[in-house]
Amino acid sequence: MVKFTARGNWRKTDNFFKRAQKIDFDSVLEKYAQKGVEALADATPKDTGLTAASWSYTITKGTNVITISWTNSNFNEGVPIALILQYGHGTGNGGYVTGIDYINPAMKPIFDELEQYIIREVNAK
Repeated sequence: MVKFTARGNWRKTDNFFKRAQKIDFDSVLEKYAQKGVEALADATPKDTGLTAASWSYTITKGTNVITISWTNSNFNEGVPIALILQYGHGTGNGGYVTGIDYINPAMKPIFDELEQYIIREVNAK
């Protein structure tokens, strides 16, 4: 037989959730989504600059989830240029162009900064 005994109250937990509810996530997500666009544009390899200038974002809200999606609208003959820059591609004469991982290094600081911001806001007293 196992017996549990607890003392105290839920005040700290209640306060935590009340603080979390007061955060204006809409403006925070807009801010960091735009920072992501700027970071991606800066990091994108530039030949003509069209791919770098073609980044945008959408914010989608579901019941229990909010998603930021960064997209790039530069396509050539149906091929997403941002992705072939990232992952590489074959050439018309049988060669191969190696990709450059520019997306992940550009976005990591944005994700880290957003995480730290939310932690600070939720834990603020």
